[in-house]
Amino acid sequence: MKKLINDPLKVADELLDGLVEAYDGQCKKVGTRSIIKNEIADDKVSLLVGGGAGHEPIYHGLVGVNLADGAACGDIFAAPPPDIVLEATEAVDRGNGVLYLYGNYAGDVMNFDIGAELSSDSGINVSTVLITDDVCSAPPENKQDRRGIAGLVIIVKLAGAASQLVSDLKDLERIAKLAVLHTRSVGVSMAPGSIPATGKPTFEIDENLIGLGMGIHGEPGVSEIPMTTADDLTPKMLDLIFEDFTKDNDIEELSKGDEILLLVNSLGATTMMECLICLRKAKEYLNEKGIVVYDTAVGPYVTCQEMSGISFSITKLNDELKKYWDMPCESVCYTKL
Repeated sequence: MKKLINDPLKVADELLDGLVEAYDGQCKKVGTRSIIKNEIADDKVSLLVGGGAGHEPIYHGLVGVNLADGAACGDIFAAPPPDIVLEATEAVDRGNGVLYLYGNYAGDVMNFDIGAELSSDSGINVSTVLITDDVCSAPPENKQDRRGIAGLVIIVKLAGAASQLVSDLKDLERIAKLAVLHTRSVGVSMAPGSIPATGKPTFEIDENLIGLGMGIHGEPGVSEIPMTTADDLTPKMLDLIFEDFTKDNDIEELSKGDEILLLVNSLGATTMMECLICLRKAKEYLNEKGIVVYDTAVGPYVTCQEMSGISFSITKLNDELKKYWDMPCESVCYTKL
């Protein structure tokens, strides 16, 4: 696979340098591989996100106005090590605590937990909320074990807006957990991405099959199904989200009149043309069920290089979450005016 890079071992560092330039003075690089906003208010409850490089524009592209205050960046497809988590925590801390918000992957959990211990030793109060929106990775009764996928864009946006208004770390933690509970995603894969350093695919799948529920690194999904059309696949994916809301005793099912946020995500190689065709069918599906789409986002937000695939994320809104969604935000990954 052809890639416009230099030294494969310096990809994560060089992309972060480029990301800082893309922010045009709003953000800066600190320490080994962290990025933070240039302006973070005194006494603010800070929001720190993070994860491995190679999935751009997230997570480090979600640093910005009414979004995250900083991000700890790992190497390609690797969790940020504890020392980078610590440097990022110290850089965003303004004395009122720091909330860690990131996807539920074993390496990230281990390294952020160690980073939290190191930060605590430095006198920084830290709390953690894991993003667990992938309905295909565990049943509702074990949703704490789920992976975090494209719903993270909505969740970080909601938590980032809330972080501008709250004065207590516990309150921000509560809001972030609420956003996670109300957000569900399902994805499919049609072809793998590749590892920049080797050019090898991240997984294998028959060209005539679709991996239903497959994760962004090729983690197993619920099944492999024959290649099909956008109009056939889209309802199958949305059915899984609706079924999950119905089966989860911690939240009411989606029903007629409910307002939602809808995010359609390309995993990298899937074109905007394909995403829009799927969005068209998704809106038709939701309209038939009487669901009100309050706002829509579509684009390549959570990717895995040139991986071919798409995901849908739905957030069930209430008055509190709607307030945070309505606040404008600006970043390289996502901007809402």
